[in-house]
Amino acid sequence: MTTTTSTYLGITQNLARYQAMTAADPSVKTASAYYAANIGKVASIADFVGNYRLLSYALEAHGLGDQINATALVTKVLEGGVASSASLANTLSDPRWKAFAAAFDFVGKGAASIATTDAVNATAGDYVENQLEANQGASDVGVQLALYFQRVAPTIANNYGLLGDPNLLQVVQTIFSLPPETGSSNVDNEAAAIGKLVPVADLQDPNKLQMLTERFTAMYDLTYGPSSGASWSLSVASNSASPIESAASTILGGIIGSNGESLASSLNGGGSSFNLQLLTSIQGLSLGG
Repeated sequence: MTTTTSTYLGITQNLARYQAMTAADPSVKTASAYYAANIGKVASIADFVGNYRLLSYALEAHGLGDQINATALVTKVLEGGVASSASLANTLSDPRWKAFAAAFDFVGKGAASIATTDAVNATAGDYVENQLEANQGASDVGVQLALYFQRVAPTIANNYGLLGDPNLLQVVQTIFSLPPETGSSNVDNEAAAIGKLVPVADLQDPNKLQMLTERFTAMYDLTYGPSSGASWSLSVASNSASPIESAASTILGGIIGSNGESLASSLNGGGSSFNLQLLTSIQGLSLGG
């Protein structure tokens, strides 16, 4: 029986093959060829934003494909660059914008910088990764989120990055079974609380990152059942648990806060609580500046 966990592990253990298959897909191959052949013709931000196919490819590569019609926002992000801490890219709560602006740094590095061999290859690689994840998401969103978390989480600089990226936030919410709302409305408190559950340093440790990702897939399986659509529930006390349930239980059994406290204590004690409606809403707001 196929589960989110088994599919995710199968892909990560054969990632190069899946990447090659995705890159060879006719639609991906055509899009990549067009990008490589035409990005060097871009001489300004206006040229870039004005070419739908180039901009769409670049946005998709950074997980921002749904922003293709927000050309005014894209233009402002690019015009602000990334050098100033007050730039739009650096103050938007979603860290994907900063990564996008850094990759297409017209202000700091010039138009020619986006068309170097290294830059084109990096964008193409990111595009393939996003397409691979999207393809998996068509049949199992949990696999898509797990692959995204594994790839993007290590690039997060602080706890606000976890809150601002809706995909990363959903993974964290699932791992720790965070309640829909608990009353807190202070963004700084939310960031501090999530930092206790998922320290940024853990995201940059390959072993800890892998453990967190597998805990997510296990929780996703427990919550939504196998990708076939069947539903089931885990009974820890029962000796008749299925192999899938047992595997999920084993993975989840070690979820303990970094300070040694249980998750219940981490979530409900110490005066810290999560308002997930707030976290969702701040994804579109500026932080700091």
